[in-house]
Order: sequence, then structure tokens, then C-alpha cells
Amino acid sequence: MARHDYPGKERREYVRLDSVFPVQFRLLAIDGEHFLSDWLQGFTNDVGRGGICLSVNNLNPELARLLKEGQAKISLDIEMPLARKPVPAKARIVWIAQAPGGNPNKYLIGLSYEKIDHFQNNRIMRYVWAKKIFIPVALSIIFILGSVIAVNSLINAKLIKDNRALVEQLVKTVQESSIAEEKIGRISKEREDLEARIKALEPRIQTIEREKSEVEANARLATDKQSRKMEELSGLIKELSVAKAALEEQLVVVQRKEDAVVKEIVNLSEEKVSLEQANVEKMYQWLKVHQNPRTGLVISFEGDNDIANWAFIYDQSLVAQAYTLFSDFQRARRIFDFFNTKAKRRDRQFYNAYYANDGSPSEYVVQSGPNIWLGIAIMQYTQKSGDSSYVRLAEEIAQAIIDLQGQDKDGGIRGGPGIEWYATEHNLDAYSFFNMLYKITGRVCYQEAANKVLSWLVRYTYDKAELPIKRGKGDSTIATDTYAWSIAAVGPRKLEEIGMDPDRIVEFAEQNCSVEVAFLRPEGQTVKVRGFDFASQRNLARGGVVSSEWTGQMVMAYKIMADYYKDSLPDKSRAYARKADEYLSELSNMIISSPSPSGQGESCLPYATQDSADTGHGWSTPKGKSTGSVAGTTYTLFAYYNYNPLELRD
Repeated sequence: MARHDYPGKERREYVRLDSVFPVQFRLLAIDGEHFLSDWLQGFTNDVGRGGICLSVNNLNPELARLLKEGQAKISLDIEMPLARKPVPAKARIVWIAQAPGGNPNKYLIGLSYEKIDHFQNNRIMRYVWAKKIFIPVALSIIFILGSVIAVNSLINAKLIKDNRALVEQLVKTVQESSIAEEKIGRISKEREDLEARIKALEPRIQTIEREKSEVEANARLATDKQSRKMEELSGLIKELSVAKAALEEQLVVVQRKEDAVVKEIVNLSEEKVSLEQANVEKMYQWLKVHQNPRTGLVISFEGDNDIANWAFIYDQSLVAQAYTLFSDFQRARRIFDFFNTKAKRRDRQFYNAYYANDGSPSEYVVQSGPNIWLGIAIMQYTQKSGDSSYVRLAEEIAQAIIDLQGQDKDGGIRGGPGIEWYATEHNLDAYSFFNMLYKITGRVCYQEAANKVLSWLVRYTYDKAELPIKRGKGDSTIATDTYAWSIAAVGPRKLEEIGMDPDRIVEFAEQNCSVEVAFLRPEGQTVKVRGFDFASQRNLARGGVVSSEWTGQMVMAYKIMADYYKDSLPDKSRAYARKADEYLSELSNMIISSPSPSGQGESCLPYATQDSADTGHGWSTPKGKSTGSVAGTTYTLFAYYNYNPLELRD
């Protein structure tokens, strides 16, 4: 139906726009119970108080059929200029027609509102009529704003370009370093082989020379026989000496090659250190620019539209600790203030996730682990800042967890209120949290709670030599983070005291969960990345996946082990430190540029080398090939700065 075919009343009420509003919409079932499509993009064509005309390019024919046959409604998010958030609405289809221009999949859709906020609708109409009446003023403002935006866009474009170049240069340097390391390995092997061959010739030459001396000294031999023997031995000595000289010449050439490659490695290492430092600073900047100014929350994943505005508590704990690590206490307080005064709770505990823009719950699930991690962040902040303003909030969290602990005769902590399963991860978190609280407050009840947790861990998760750590009570699944966090939360010394072998814990994680995978970077380059999977990859059909977060956790575990053996076993300490450096360098291959305009191309890390991948623990990695992750980014920062979130350091 063409525009001039609108019904008369509709023609009077609708206003033709000089510009358009972007609109996100989804098809909704007639009963309003479920969605029939993902988010689609459209634009307003005409606007009226009772509805809008929606212009849609490239509409899927099947979706168009549903609309034409009246089998769907539409859920809208209307983007108002200068508004902080879109205007939500629901509407029914009045008419649908192909738009002029020859594109068979371009449609105009007439919509009548079924549900829209009265105030927001009035605001839309005021804006529309203002544009109609004050076009010259509006054009002037648009021109000025456009100029400002153009200038800012140029600045941002240059900033994004420079930031991306920095990331790409680091990846290039890391790759060149890896190639050089492989080359030096081959050359060193060649050198060692030549040295061994030369060394093997020397005793042979010495033996023949002794034999020659003995022949010369033995006057009883006939002169002609003695002469032949002497000639034979002299020939052998000459032949072996020539072979030795040739090998020595080859050795000199190989040593020169080795020296050149070593020099190249040194230069690349210096460049890599500089680039890593620059990217680490950019990663922290990425964490800062995504803090919402109203709520203080930071979006957990940038790039997955399904959870684009979600702020998980666990991630808020990590980013608050990153702010604390950088002594950016004001930013950390914004997060704590939200939970102290604004966040909704259930059973005295916080929900797993909230919307970053308005602070309302986005996941109506309450679990122990995320709440404990919030308490851990408060303890770290209190220790470093000297500000005890939030200790009461931490103790409220602790009391809810202790009450939950009291419901278990063995002192274990279930996954949350009304949850029956027990996770090793949550109990390790609690052990660390209670010890921190005891150190800060001196209250014995927290030390007692920590001891109960440790007893539970010994009884239910550290009870099998062939499988050092279970994922939970009665659950023998391998979970990499429980291995890393056992080293970080309990510590190698305490593990030994309770009969556990910390070296075996690290070795088991490395043997079962370390993988090397191909990672397709956003710019199209494929690189090899060695790191740690969420679980043992042999048990998963998807193949290996490197988790940036869990690899960062294992780097921390290596560094803790290196520090533990620093004085007693320096060679073992250096071996652990070397592994920590190797895996940390591998994480540099995963650094990407922020995928959103607000991120300005700042450095961050995706959650894993695959999107939408089964972790093996009941959830999947986020969608999107270049989705920036708070957890992956912060744990890389922690690994770089040797910061253990599960230990309260003086």
C-alpha cells in the first residue's frame, strides 16, 4: 500500500519526518508470550500519536509473510535523538507494503501502538512537531552538532586506528618472537650436535696418537712394518683432524647464527615489553570507559548483543579490584555504593547480574560464589585504601554465607539459597573471604568459618590422588579454575600441611587442560595460542578452547609456585616463573581492539578463542567473534602485575 493510500484519519494524524529515528524491533507472537525473531533494524518514516510507519530494508521474506498474514506483533525500541535510552513500545500491524524503488525486500509497515509510555509518546510528538516548526533552527543546530561530531569522529577515528595498530604490532612482535625462539631452538640443537661430534673425535685422535708413539718407541718391529703402521696411523690422525677442523668451522658458522638470533630475540623482547606495557595501560583504560556514570557498574561483555548491558557481580568484583590495584579508589567506591544502597536483594544476598544502565536485576538467580567475590573485592579495597566504609556490607554478605554453612553438618557451602549442589569453586572463594575478614576485623567467627570450609574441602574435593581436585561434592569433573584457585586461595604451604601436593595439582591441570589452538583474530589473521581450557578437552567434542580468564588464573598459580620455591629450590622456582612468562606472552596473542565506538579501540581480551562454545560446565562462552570480556581482561592485568585476588597482602 503506498503512502497516499493511508486511511483519511491516519493521514491527518501522521506527520512526515524530515529525518528518521533508528528503531530496533523484534517480532512478537500474537499471544505476546515469546519472540519470533532476533533484533532487527528499521527507521521511522512517519510518526503519529497512535503509531508509526516503519521503513525496513532487507526484511526476511518469511518474517514479511508472518506480518502480512497478521501472525505477529512488533516489540520496538525507538531511538530518540539526545535521549539516554530508547523508548520501548509494543504495536500491532495495521498495514504492510513493499517500498518504492524496486527492492523486493524493502517494506513500509504501518503500526498502531498497543503499549507505550504516555510521557515518552508525548516527548516523541513534541520533538516531531518542533522539527516541523523550527526547521531553520534545527538545521543550524544539526550543522553545529554535525561539525562537532565530525571533529570528534576524526579524533576518535585516529585514536581507534592508533590503538588497533598498537594491538596488531604487539601480536606481530609476539609472533616474531615465537618464530625466533623456535629458530634458536633448532640452532642450539645443531650447535650441541656439532660440539658432541667434535668432543667424540678428540679421544679418538688422542688414542691414535698414543698408539703412534708406542709404535715409534718399539724398536723390535721390522723397519718396513713399522713404517707402514706409522703411515697408517698418521693418515688416520690427519683424516680425523681434517674432520674435526671442518666441524669446528661449521660450529663457528652456527655460533654466529645463534648470536644473531639471540640478538634478534633480545631486541624483540625489549620491543615486546614496551608494547605489552602500552597495551596493559590500554586494557585498564577500556575498563574505565565502560563504567556507567549513573550506576557505577561495568558491562561484563562488549559485543554480545544478548547480554550487552549485563553486569555480572563476579565481574564487578574483578573490575573493582582492578580499580583498587591502580589506586583508582573513587571508581571502586561507585561499584560498592551501588550494592550498598541501590541493588535489590533476595534472601539477604544479591542477584548474579544487574543491568549496567539502570541497576535493575538482569538475572534473577542468587548464588553464593558471586556474593562472596563482592566481599573479596571489598576486603582488597579496605586493605589498600584504609577506608573501612564497606566492611559492614562485607560482613552482611559473610553472615548470609555463614548461615548457609550452618545448614550443612560438614560445614560446606551450597551453591546458594534453595540450591542443592556444592561447588569447590564457591568454597575456595569462601575460604579466602573468611580469612580476609578475620585479618581485617579480628573476629574469631570468621577464622572458624574458614577452618570449617577447609575441612569440607579436604573431605569432599581433595580426597583422591589420581584426581587431585573434584569440581564439587560428588562431582569428579575436571574444572581448571579449581586447580588454579586452590593454589591461589589455600596456598602451596597450607596444601602440603593438609596432605595435598601443590606440584601435582599444577602438573595435573597442565597435563589435562593445557591446549594449543588456532585463534582467528578480528582482522582476519589466524594465530596459534597456547593456554588453558575450561576443562579437559578430550571430554568435549568442540576441541580445544583457550580461556583468557582461566589462563590468567594459571599464570597466577605458576607465579605463586615460583615464589614458594624461590629460596628453597631456585631451579624449580625459575621453571615455574618461565612457564608463567610463556603463558602470559601467549595471552598477548588474544588481545583485541574494543569492538564498540565507546571503547575507542582500547585493548581488551575476548573471553575465549571460540564464541558460543560449550565450556563443559553448563554454560557457553559469549557470542561474537570479538566480544571484549571484563573477566578475561582483568585476569590478564592481574597476571601481568602478579596480583592474587584471593590473597590479602600487606
